[in-house]
Amino acid sequence: MIDITYLGAFLGGLLSFFSPCVVPLIPSYVSYITGISFDEFETGDKALIRKLTFINSLAFISGFSLVYILLGVFSSFIGYILSAYYDAIRIVGGIVIIFFGLYVMGVFKVKSLSAEHRLHVKSKPRGYLGSFVIGLTFAAGWTPCIGPILGTILLYASTSGSVWYGFNLLVIYSAGLGIPFMITALAINTFLSNYGVIRKYMKVVLILSGLLLITFGVILLADEVTFLVRLAPDFTPKL
Repeated sequence: MIDITYLGAFLGGLLSFFSPCVVPLIPSYVSYITGISFDEFETGDKALIRKLTFINSLAFISGFSLVYILLGVFSSFIGYILSAYYDAIRIVGGIVIIFFGLYVMGVFKVKSLSAEHRLHVKSKPRGYLGSFVIGLTFAAGWTPCIGPILGTILLYASTSGSVWYGFNLLVIYSAGLGIPFMITALAINTFLSNYGVIRKYMKVVLILSGLLLITFGVILLADEVTFLVRLAPDFTPKL
């Protein structure tokens, strides 16, 4: 049986990608990590551009995925250490997640959360390693939009008390964020021509994101997390 929190983590990654401060800047990120201008995307060697885009995007995705996965493992480890305080963590975490959900839906504004905290790299290091480094900075600094969803996943990881479970959650979250990035990067011209349509549904994405967070928060407050964890498939390697 599939653990619903795994599905939620993947959906959280998708919603993070389509958030207002991520998806509009995807073309700029693709151009930056590949070193290919928008004009060259239209007129350049298609095979070479596709190869450069795929490899650089893969390096970029690997960069932010590494940070998120390490955060998931660390959160689970801390949760294991603080397992004696599980109920307090669960209640506070549930309240915080519901707060995040209402914020994302636009019920209220918080100036500190609305500020932009991206880390800027003035000159990209050369090659695929440079794209990997940009991925690291993306994960470390892009907090306003993906922070509430990512924070929710990390809170779930901390309540599980299982490092392996936290690892799995953040791998799946990273896949939810990385897969649409890769697809968009490889079809960048199509994305640019249809961005106006995507933008029309941005409010819907925010509402869905908020509802997802509120649902997670209620589940946490109701202490149903341990039940969901027991439903999770056992991916632990057999020795």
